[in-house]
Amino acid sequence: MELRPTPFDHPDAVMLNDRVQLEYAERYGDEGDITPLDPAMFTAPRGLYLLAYDENGTPVATGGWRGHEKNDEGYADGDAEIKRMYVTPEARGLGLARRILAALEDDARAAGRTRMVLETGTKQPEAIALYTSTGYTPAPTKFGHYRFENSSRCFAKPL
Repeated sequence: MELRPTPFDHPDAVMLNDRVQLEYAERYGDEGDITPLDPAMFTAPRGLYLLAYDENGTPVATGGWRGHEKNDEGYADGDAEIKRMYVTPEARGLGLARRILAALEDDARAAGRTRMVLETGTKQPEAIALYTSTGYTPAPTKFGHYRFENSSRCFAKPL
């Protein structure tokens, strides 16, 4: 598997984003994650978007981070927010999410970010298990687009 920095609006990234949105919609019974995202949010030095490709050149996983400073959505100065972590069903169990997560943390740290944060939901127990097993703990204050939703869970990890 090869991890490649890729623009958020690249066709492979768009295809994987469409797939994760379908999964979110199925799990939550809604239209998916409607957090406003712009491709520029994932460009250095304010972010990074990664795709994992298998040996056939097929995109099978994705994840990105975008920088934040203190704002009215609950973020703090120096935050790097994980967005769109996703592994296709056929590539699950290969450790790709852990590889992508570690690469994102390393990149955010190198960019001067001090805390990694993420928002997930109660209907994503696999995501919660991944994050808690890699050192993320419940954030003291909720943040992000879904911070007022009961099913929202926010996690943080110092970098």
